Amino acid sequence: MFDTSKQEKELERTILVGLITPDQPEQKSKEYLDELAFLADTAGAVPVKTFLQRLDYPNPKTFVGTGRLEEIKAYVEENEIGMAIFDDELSAKQVRNLEKELNIKVLDRTNLILDIFAKRAQTANAKTQVELAQYKYLLPRLTGMWTHLERQRGGIGMRGPGEAQIETDRRIILDKISRLKDELKHIDKQKATQRKNRGKMVRVALVGYTNVGKSTLMNVLSKSDVFAENKLFATLDTTVRKVIIDNLPFLLTDTVGFIRKLPHDLVESFKSTLDEVREADLLLHIVDISHSGFEEQIEVVNKTLAELDAQNKPTILVFNKIDAFQYVEKDEDDLTPRTKENITLEELQQTWMSKLNRDCVFISAKDLTNLEYFKQMVYDRVNEIHVTRFPYNDFLFQKYDGTDLV
Repeated sequence: MFDTSKQEKELERTILVGLITPDQPEQKSKEYLDELAFLADTAGAVPVKTFLQRLDYPNPKTFVGTGRLEEIKAYVEENEIGMAIFDDELSAKQVRNLEKELNIKVLDRTNLILDIFAKRAQTANAKTQVELAQYKYLLPRLTGMWTHLERQRGGIGMRGPGEAQIETDRRIILDKISRLKDELKHIDKQKATQRKNRGKMVRVALVGYTNVGKSTLMNVLSKSDVFAENKLFATLDTTVRKVIIDNLPFLLTDTVGFIRKLPHDLVESFKSTLDEVREADLLLHIVDISHSGFEEQIEVVNKTLAELDAQNKPTILVFNKIDAFQYVEKDEDDLTPRTKENITLEELQQTWMSKLNRDCVFISAKDLTNLEYFKQMVYDRVNEIHVTRFPYNDFLFQKYDGTDLV
């Protein structure tokens, strides 16, 4: 038996802070803070309160205004809060001022995501990529932010690069970045050789927002046991499995999930991992249909794919988790416009399928709803690619229709 009371005491109590701006309305800001809370939970913290403020732009000194900062400070002192997490990237000056005022640890969204990646990294490849992204994040923040590294701070946001005095030296960090880049080049060559050794088999890659069910679907299709849980970035290392549908073999790759405001340095560092996406013949873009912001998540993934020059690849949009979809029926007297929260699943299916025709399917990887139809779609698309690559072997992968061959 685990001592849960002891575990709760060891978890860091944190507050979450965000802004409502002309470019980011209140509803969207609340959704971002909900996601930030999920990120904090994934990192092992306990979010206890959120603070939102309406500003035209972040305060360059303290991110929030003076009045709201005083309110946050009072709450922190009264409730034994040990950490504050801000939904946008903070400058070194803002972090320094906030830590001085609040007298607690201050993180931004980027730092939190980097910490989760450091926690999730298992292989030497992933660890090297995360470490490189962390040092790139630290480099412009050395002045003023890391003069107290000798205190050896630990906990969330402090994993990864060590906190020794020597790392306050910009030259040493630049040397580390250079060394890590060299290591990744070596890893890239090994990965390229591995991909080359796979031959001409059709490659299919699962892509999508984090926590949409890619690993669960990977397990269903490949009958393997890829780690999957209800946490953000459960999968960090790329997993490749050979899958056979009706005697047609292909390679299926599970990739790291994308997220809003994904740190650019992280995308850059993980490009070797994401080469699997670049070299795929077919993308399966997995979407969590039960999430209220699924349309924005689709946009985030498409934008990241564009950064990887993979936006024009053949793609099937796979709406997953239809078992968790919730429809809120509108009152007949309610004259407010329809929103995606009160559109039925059937209406959504008609809308998206009419847009995308054969490039769209609605499934549940959890209870296997429509899975056979989905597998048939994948089979048809993979077979189309396969016969262009192996035209003389086409007959081997034709489904027998019950008639005798002439």
